[in-house]
Amino acid sequence: MLIMTKSVLAMMISFIFSIICALILIPKLKKLKANQSLSIYLEERHKEKKGTPTMGGLIFIIPTIISMVLLFLMKKIVFSYNLLIVIFTFLTYSLIGFIDDYLIIKRHNNKGLTENQKMIMQIVIAIVFFYLFMLAGNEPLLWIHTFNFKLNIGWFYGLFILFILVASSNAVNLTDGLDGLAGGLSVIAFLTFGLITWNTGWLAGYEDIAIFCFILIGSLLGFLLFNVKPAKVFMGDTGSLSLGATLGTLAILTRHELLLVIIGIVFVLETLSCIIQIIYYKLTKKRFFKMAPIHHGLEKEGWKENDIVKLFWVIGLIGAMIAIAFGVWL
Repeated sequence: MLIMTKSVLAMMISFIFSIICALILIPKLKKLKANQSLSIYLEERHKEKKGTPTMGGLIFIIPTIISMVLLFLMKKIVFSYNLLIVIFTFLTYSLIGFIDDYLIIKRHNNKGLTENQKMIMQIVIAIVFFYLFMLAGNEPLLWIHTFNFKLNIGWFYGLFILFILVASSNAVNLTDGLDGLAGGLSVIAFLTFGLITWNTGWLAGYEDIAIFCFILIGSLLGFLLFNVKPAKVFMGDTGSLSLGATLGTLAILTRHELLLVIIGIVFVLETLSCIIQIIYYKLTKKRFFKMAPIHHGLEKEGWKENDIVKLFWVIGLIGAMIAIAFGVWL
């Protein structure tokens, strides 16, 4: 009960900080003309979004860190080794996204970091992550808790970590295309991992990691007040890469890597739609979907933006309920 109370209070604190941060940052981003560059394929349908500032990920990143530091100074949480790994990933991936957003804004187009540059940065972070992970005495295990199945995959686990971090960060990034879509799904996903983390008593610092999840949820809820349609700010790569990589980190630390597929079912579907589109086009020179990711394909089919977002939130919530039952209850 104590950890639940601390988590809820922490969420309320970060929610308030997030709103304050938004009220300060959004006017500054507008003044700096940190506007999102729209794809030429979406200009007609999303013309009302033109001029909306990006880099809004700072609205939930800054309050999350401030809330964590404040609670630490109040001696309400402890910065355990595993929690530092989570924060390391959270901040380093936000830095990659920030650089990408900055270059896009500076060049006034959608050309930020190249794919190779992003990949090199992500590989470096994954190597550091793997080193820190193993330094803590963790074993390179593929672990399915419900079936009590453990498989030591040795050095291959390093590649597995790289795949999870890259896949999860880019999956959230691809999903971030409609007002409130990625933010709302992230709230659901982090709520799920917060509950799962409460149940991992064997993980050193599990309580503080759970509190981090709820702090981030509070910050995201504050951000969503300004991101749901009509969005006053977009999270940009600054936010989406950070959120995705952090979800991957939580999956690795709690040993629920495979469960991440269910928790982030919409992120997975969005990514698969892009993969299918690319492969199908290379083979046939035709498009399988009218547009990918799938949320833009549904727009092309005539769906309203709000209806797509609500549908995907419901799908994400169903996936979360299944994951909680599988990862906590069973």
